Amino acid sequence: MFFRREKPKVTTFEDRLQTLRELGFKTENVGSGTRVSRDGLAAVVRAGSGEAVEADKGGLLIGDEIGHLTNAGYQMFFRTPKGQMVPARAGQLKALHAFNEDLREALGETSYYNQSLGTTTEAHLYDRVKDRDAGVPVRAWQK
Repeated sequence: MFFRREKPKVTTFEDRLQTLRELGFKTENVGSGTRVSRDGLAAVVRAGSGEAVEADKGGLLIGDEIGHLTNAGYQMFFRTPKGQMVPARAGQLKALHAFNEDLREALGETSYYNQSLGTTTEAHLYDRVKDRDAGVPVRAWQK
C-alpha cells in the first residue's frame, strides 16, 4: 500500500531533444541524426538502443560542417571532414568545454572526471595509464 514504488519513467529520444531545446540548444534534422547547436558549436546526436542516446564529439560550426578539435603539435585546430582548418582560440575551447558538459548533462550521460577537466582530442595520451600495471612504465621522454 504505502510501500508502493513508483514506476521508473522511460525517457524517449524526443524527451531528450525537448530538454535540449529548453536549455537553449537548437535542433535540426540531418541525414545521420539530429544536429544540436548553440553559440556556434554543434554535435550530432542519434537515438541508440532502448532509451540510450549516442552523441558525437562536439565541435565548431564552420560553414555547414562541424569542425572537430585536432592537435597539430604546436597548436590546436578545428578540422572539418572536407579538410578546412581553423585555429582554435582560448574562448572557443572554453565554450566547447561548456557545450560538451551541458550536452552530456541534458542527455543524461555520466560526466567523468577526466572529461570535466578540460577539452581533449583523440590525440591526447595519458602516459600514466598505459603500462601502469606492468612494473615501471616507459616514460614519454625515454622513447
